[in-house]
Formats: sequence, C-alpha cells, structure tokens
Amino acid sequence: MAEWYRETILETGRSGVLWMLIAFILTFAVTRWVTRRIRSRPADESGDGKGLVGDIHIGGVHIHHQVWGILLILVSAVLEFAYQPDSPYLEILGAAFGAGAALTLDEFALWLHLDDVYWSEAGRKSIDAVVVAACIGGVLLLGTAPFGVDDTVSREGLAAAAGTVVVNIGLSIVAVMKGKLASGLIGLFFPLISTIAAIRLAKPDSPWARWRYDTRPRKMERAERRFGTARQQRLDRLRDLLGGTPEAP
Repeated sequence: MAEWYRETILETGRSGVLWMLIAFILTFAVTRWVTRRIRSRPADESGDGKGLVGDIHIGGVHIHHQVWGILLILVSAVLEFAYQPDSPYLEILGAAFGAGAALTLDEFALWLHLDDVYWSEAGRKSIDAVVVAACIGGVLLLGTAPFGVDDTVSREGLAAAAGTVVVNIGLSIVAVMKGKLASGLIGLFFPLISTIAAIRLAKPDSPWARWRYDTRPRKMERAERRFGTARQQRLDRLRDLLGGTPEAP
C-alpha cells in the first residue's frame, strides 16, 4: 500500500489533491451530521455553545460555518503561496483547503441568496455545489488536463491546441446555459461530456430555454417532458439523502 501511494500519488504530485478531496468529503459528511443533530433538537433546546454540537454565537450574531471555511481557505492558500512546502506540509495544507471548501460550499445557497435558506428547497443548491466540487476534485486526482490539452503540446501544435481550448470552453458555456452546471464544469476536463450536454435539450427553466424555446413551443414541450416532475423528484430525493430534507413551505 505504501509503495502504491508513493508511486501513484506522491511521485505524480497528486498527494495534495488526494488529501484535499478526502478532507472535503469527510468535512461535508461531519458538517451535515452536526447540522442534522442541531435541527432535530426540540425548539426549546437551542444548544448554543453547549458541547461540540450546537450553533455558535459571538456577540449575539450567529456565526455560520461558512465563515470558518472561508478562513481555512484563506490561511491555507496564503501559506501555500508564501512557502510552497514539500510533503507532509503540502498534504496538510491540501486537507485544510478541502475542509474549508466543504464548510463554505455546504452553505453555497446562503451566499447565493443572501438569506438563511439552509433547510429550504433553495438550500438544495448547496448539495449541487458540493457534488460538482467533489466531481472536479476526482477529475483532478485522475490527472486529467483541463480543456483536454496537456503540457506535451508542441510549438507547432499550439494553434490547434488554442482552437481546441476555445471550442471546449464554448461547449461548456452552452452546457451551463442549458442548465447543466455539472456537465459544463466537468466537461472542461472531459470534453465529450460538455459536447453531449450542449447538443441535447436544455432544461425548461434554463436561460437557454428562455431565449431559444419561447418561440418554439414544441421544443419547450419536449424539454418539459424530459426534465419533468418525476425526474426532478428523483433528483430531489437524492439531494435530500445527501443533505437532509428541507423544511415544509
């Protein structure tokens, strides 16, 4: 096992990404467990500042865990840029950055809506953000080059590589505009994914559908059938399995 880690992870320069991804997943899981414990308490048991499980208030202000996440990200990034340490400090900073990213993205919906929507339906956006970030972390761990172009491109192939990058970015943008954020971002590393997402129908509530399908009712109808209620309910159940059930409206 130690030999595999040294040859596959350490010598290929992926150790920082590996520990970042591990810390990201573990921190998200622990954070959701803690927030569920707090939520499950009776209304008269806030648990503020009691033990390890409870909301934190400073000066009467509820400190969301994204604050600690932002601080972790800033500190670990500054230390990495300033000292560029070798192992094992590289892995420690990677883990700190991953933990901070998990704490921050777990409340993605809050800083998107500028409101405490953690347990509402809008809060499901945080789960989407975490899943996308974890997928990108996995892709980086595999060592896949962004845009499908690596550092072995020759001088003569620079023009073709630049064209490939432009096309891949364009396809990813189209995929995102069609409401397929995960496919668009992961497609930066696996262009086939963004290509398929860009070719297929847009989600009916996406900007692309609003711009392109308003005058094409048959296409909008097809999009609504493909991304209908049943499919949305399946996705919501998966999000709730990962992050917890939203509050009833």
